[in-house]
Amino acid sequence: MGLYPEIEPYAHGMLDVGDGNRVYWETCGNPRGKPAVVLHGGPGSGCTPYFRRFFDPEAYRIVLFDQRGCGRSTPHASAHETDMSVNTTARLLADLELLRRHLGVERWLVWGGSWGSALGLRYAQTHPGIVSELVLTGVATGSAAEVELLTRGLGKIFPEAFERFLAALPPDERDGDLAAAYNRLLESPDPEVRARAARAWTDWETAIVPAPPRSVARYEDPVFRLGFARTVTHYFGNGHFLGEGNDEGVVLRDAHLLRGIPGTLVQGSLDFGNLLGVVRRLHHAWPGSELIVVDDARHGAGEPGVPEALVAATDRYAE
Repeated sequence: MGLYPEIEPYAHGMLDVGDGNRVYWETCGNPRGKPAVVLHGGPGSGCTPYFRRFFDPEAYRIVLFDQRGCGRSTPHASAHETDMSVNTTARLLADLELLRRHLGVERWLVWGGSWGSALGLRYAQTHPGIVSELVLTGVATGSAAEVELLTRGLGKIFPEAFERFLAALPPDERDGDLAAAYNRLLESPDPEVRARAARAWTDWETAIVPAPPRSVARYEDPVFRLGFARTVTHYFGNGHFLGEGNDEGVVLRDAHLLRGIPGTLVQGSLDFGNLLGVVRRLHHAWPGSELIVVDDARHGAGEPGVPEALVAATDRYAE
């Protein structure tokens, strides 16, 4: 089965989560249905109406929200005065719990894509009684190895784009942590420096997709581009605020804590995250999980064949 038809929220609001932040949320589908919450990627991408369509609106009470600093949440990361020190994984997890209690949800299915999968995994590991199931795609765990692959390792596959990516940094910043170096530019008091760095970062993000598109529409919005690049580099350059783990990272280290939580991992065969074997290692370390590999699909919930697999999973868990 393909995606469900487009629907509109029946309720929405802004939740005060502290630190001067207010998080946008919405609910749609069946108010008495099975609760499910969507964790978007990025970090900093924001939710879109597309995510509503992965769930049967007759069966689910679907909750979407924009994580701190992005989408309709305030303040937005694109504003230089926004305090990014209060935008961390621990606070995102606390926001999720505040939202759950605000909506009167006891347990819910957690759906996550890309960074949202890492956030969902950590949420389930730290709040196991709250998560009924996990449905994850474009699986990531936020490890240092994944950041190194995405910022430097793929330079061997896309050498011309990588030269441009490096050239946007000061010469003495090109041999170290590239995400942290970009984040320093994106925190510059000079708006032109910030704008150039945001464009260079999103140009690299566009380039490192197999058969890349010539452009990505959302990256042409200067507000989105700046907020997204600032948030991604803030997380990438700080170990995703996941704390110290082993060589594989905290999420894979603690995969055994997912025991008893059913989960479906939907992964494109052309997702570059596969180069590190992260999704397979997670699957093998997580009793009760299933791994579905979609041939010729890249990193994204909208890749051919991926929506069908995701909808099949949410349909099965609705029963």
